[in-house]
Amino acid sequence: MDPKNLAAYDSYFQYHDPITFKLQARREATLVTQVMPQRELMRTEFFNDFLARDGLHWGVNAYSYVGDHNIGDVRIWRSRKRGNFDTHTLGLLRLIEPAFTAALVRADGGAGETISTPSPVLRLSVRELEIARMIADDLSDKEIAGRLGVEVSTVRTHIKRVFAKLGVRRRSGVASLFARWR
Repeated sequence: MDPKNLAAYDSYFQYHDPITFKLQARREATLVTQVMPQRELMRTEFFNDFLARDGLHWGVNAYSYVGDHNIGDVRIWRSRKRGNFDTHTLGLLRLIEPAFTAALVRADGGAGETISTPSPVLRLSVRELEIARMIADDLSDKEIAGRLGVEVSTVRTHIKRVFAKLGVRRRSGVASLFARWR
């Protein structure tokens, strides 16, 4: 993006952005068109005086949360010629979200200063966090292994580590803790 256009965002458009709060409320990877029809977006000052200046048309966004605290996001825009992002893109963003969140937490020195009660989920590695989410979604060991492309024994090793780090003995304990800090 043009540096002058980025400066315009910092000084004005971040306060006149019609989609950020709608995307943030979703708490998951979301196509911009899922929160605002493209035709409607194209009628906004934000689109015409900010996005269109750099040839940006289609957008997708993913926010990172620790507990109820938003700690950052990634928003990707591309030209009209490339077409809108799709469910494959959303799937990829969901896959990288644990690593992205962990990187933001590390970059902020643990993010503990901004969170009143640090999440035990932050003790988990990226892979363990991914597996904990699947446990919380009630997937079996076999289903988790299939999604990750690993052996069931590898999943079980990770689950043992998750249990130990979170101080729980059952999958329901992981799900309960994870739901509380999600």
